[in-house]
Amino acid sequence: MFIIPGLIKQKQYDWKDTNLALFGSDTERQVKKESAQTEPAWNKAGEKVGVQIWRIVKFKVTHWPKEEYGKFYDGDSYIILNTFKEDGGEELLFDVHFWIGKYSTADEYGTAAYKTVELDTLLDDKPIQHREVQGHESDLFKSYFNSITYLRGGADSGFRNVKPEEYKPRLLHFCGDRHKVVVTQIPRGKKLDSGDVYILDLGKMIYQWNGKGANKDEKLKAAQYLVELKGVRCGKAKSEVLEEEDVKEGDEFSSKLGIDKEEEEEDFSQSTIQQSQREEKKLFRVSDASGKMNMKLEKSGRVDRGDFDTNDVFIYDTSDNLFVWIGKQSTNDEKKNAMTYAHHYLMKSNHPLIPVTCLSEGKNNRAFDTALAA
Repeated sequence: MFIIPGLIKQKQYDWKDTNLALFGSDTERQVKKESAQTEPAWNKAGEKVGVQIWRIVKFKVTHWPKEEYGKFYDGDSYIILNTFKEDGGEELLFDVHFWIGKYSTADEYGTAAYKTVELDTLLDDKPIQHREVQGHESDLFKSYFNSITYLRGGADSGFRNVKPEEYKPRLLHFCGDRHKVVVTQIPRGKKLDSGDVYILDLGKMIYQWNGKGANKDEKLKAAQYLVELKGVRCGKAKSEVLEEEDVKEGDEFSSKLGIDKEEEEEDFSQSTIQQSQREEKKLFRVSDASGKMNMKLEKSGRVDRGDFDTNDVFIYDTSDNLFVWIGKQSTNDEKKNAMTYAHHYLMKSNHPLIPVTCLSEGKNNRAFDTALAA
């Protein structure tokens, strides 16, 4: 379930100006394990199986409350650590993700990337590292949560941090089936579709509107969200479920479906950048064997494990995902430049927002295995 509540109009971050180049740069690689051990936020990180989340606040790593797991503000950046064991195994294994909201600043983005490497160093380079972009997350990332909620603004602008009378109304649209009900915020002036469900969130009062043609899955998801929302409001909010045929002009629900200037101008779609059509898979080699670092196309079309060489770094573009594969015998320069080259490559591509996974030779990753098998 995906939700995008809104607060204020913001300028979307230009991903082609992002400093993902920090991820793998000399600056980043100077982070030492001793430094990581002095970071208070990393206390007990990865000590037991489960998901842990931190939010970047003014260059600092702060714990994200467990009751907020699955909720992400589009003006913020986060670090997510998943600690797990393989079936029958006892060793703790890790996936570490840095998640970037579409309005996150370059400073927050860079700090998240930098601190992700620091956490990786603390955990003895065992984690597989991932970059996640709002609205384009990997299946692995989505699997951690029963639902993902996109909240507009930054965490400090949430309901708990504003007075109830200052709360900005929002209209949420529930549409889908048992496989996935997608929830997005839409302008309050939009005409309601009889085939769907809507929630009008007024802060102290929350309405669920069931269209006469809505299916049970949409109604159920909306009802679940309504319960969760009231729980977050700590008993300060009341709710009412309305059937389409029972709503009359002039009541509070109808009168609050007006539109304000911010909503009139804002684009509430999950993805404001259209992805290109699926392209042919491509494999690039990053090598300094010639005496200088360069990246060249190695192969197009079907790629298998035999195409990867332990002496170099490879960037594998499937159009849906980008994998950075680091050979065991690759040089230090090749390793530290791998993600930088991946970043520059994506910025010139037609799909810069896809997930990026960085894994060393020998590490298992289901998405990578699937991409090779396809």
